[in-house]
Amino acid sequence: MRFGPTSTKWLKCFHLLAAAGWVGGALALLALHFLRSAGAGNAGNLHGIDMAAHFVDMWVIVWLGGTGCLLTGLLYSGFTAWGFFRHRWVLVKWIITLFCVLSGTFWLGPWEATMVEISAKVGDAALSDAKYASTMQLYFWLGILQIALLLFALFISVFKPWKGKPVDSR
Repeated sequence: MRFGPTSTKWLKCFHLLAAAGWVGGALALLALHFLRSAGAGNAGNLHGIDMAAHFVDMWVIVWLGGTGCLLTGLLYSGFTAWGFFRHRWVLVKWIITLFCVLSGTFWLGPWEATMVEISAKVGDAALSDAKYASTMQLYFWLGILQIALLLFALFISVFKPWKGKPVDSR
């Protein structure tokens, strides 16, 4: 069973909305990272920034972005002519998506929870806490990698490199 042209266009709209949420949310988290050190100093600012990051992460990135891209990508691959393995660029997007979802689930999410927990206890003094500082750096660098990968996925979605070269099924 394949989607018709109208269904495929609706699917594309939802996929683009999810991708925009994921990339936009990731960029918002990057902005909040820089606000952490610049905005801290008044009591409670750091914890508020951490809570804002957690909100953006859970509602924009996880639910809208990651889940939306994963589900619409499954529908795209399963019910349109693109398939899962027909083109290398689609396979690369799947690898990027799965890496970003898994690294977000197993590393970024727990690191974010750690930062929220520490800043809730000690407020802006968390910036001088060794565990908070190291967690923040890990979170930052993996976040930068995710942004780069998501942007790469966006560009290969537009340019579709390797489009004419199906994956060898041998």
